[in-house]
Amino acid sequence: MVNTVTLPPDYVPNKKEEYMNDMQLEYFRQKLLAWKKDLLNQSSGTLEDLRQGGLNQPDDIDRASLETDKSLDLRTKDRARKLIIKIDEALERIEDGTYGYCEETGEEIGIDRLMARPIATLCVEAQERHERMEKTYEDEA
Repeated sequence: MVNTVTLPPDYVPNKKEEYMNDMQLEYFRQKLLAWKKDLLNQSSGTLEDLRQGGLNQPDDIDRASLETDKSLDLRTKDRARKLIIKIDEALERIEDGTYGYCEETGEEIGIDRLMARPIATLCVEAQERHERMEKTYEDEA
């Protein structure tokens, strides 16, 4: 998709517009790209922090604290990596024209839901069904 849409600086999608029109798609594309850029910047900072300073702390408590911090940083980096994958998938859906539509039902996901979670792939009803099924399987285990 060649970007031919220029958004006004104060543009925000609304329900009165045609759903997933060019302006809404461009808005979400830019939102996803900005989120990805932010995650990549945070991730590179985490990698640099991990490279600096070894575990050569003389004090066991300091060393344990440092190991805990590094473990938390690695989990944060892994979460960011998974989010970046989902962002890339959402950008692909924008390109192929399926963005904003439920993967299960084909219904509109909705502007409000996409504003809150731009990587959403399911409409609210399908997401609730999915969560009920997960809970059922957890309860049986």
